[in-house]
Amino acid sequence: MSQNPFELPQQMRELAEKNVEQARATYGQFMDAMTQAVGMWTKGLPANELTSGFKVVQERAIGYAKENAEASFALASDLATAKDVQEVFQLQSQYAQSQVQAYATQAQEIGRLMGEAMQGMKPRR
Repeated sequence: MSQNPFELPQQMRELAEKNVEQARATYGQFMDAMTQAVGMWTKGLPANELTSGFKVVQERAIGYAKENAEASFALASDLATAKDVQEVFQLQSQYAQSQVQAYATQAQEIGRLMGEAMQGMKPRR
């Protein structure tokens, strides 16, 4: 180890990066399987305004889940290559700030889409 007592060893960073990539690949396979399962399930539902409105919400929620997972994997990858504790704290802080903004935007969008889907549920005369 060099002069910085908080420096993370290169072997540890390489192992962590490899583990992140394996987890990312496994998660990708899981999300693909889930998306296919949801798609098959929704094909069995009758097509009408109600289901189409909620299908949009469902698709957007799955998309957000993928985006958020990818952001987490990107953080893990960055953390795996961090050279010291100070960089780890900086990366975590940046991630937290960006994800809070992303979650707020996502919640607003899902709320708007849910409202539109609920409008499709109003009985017609």
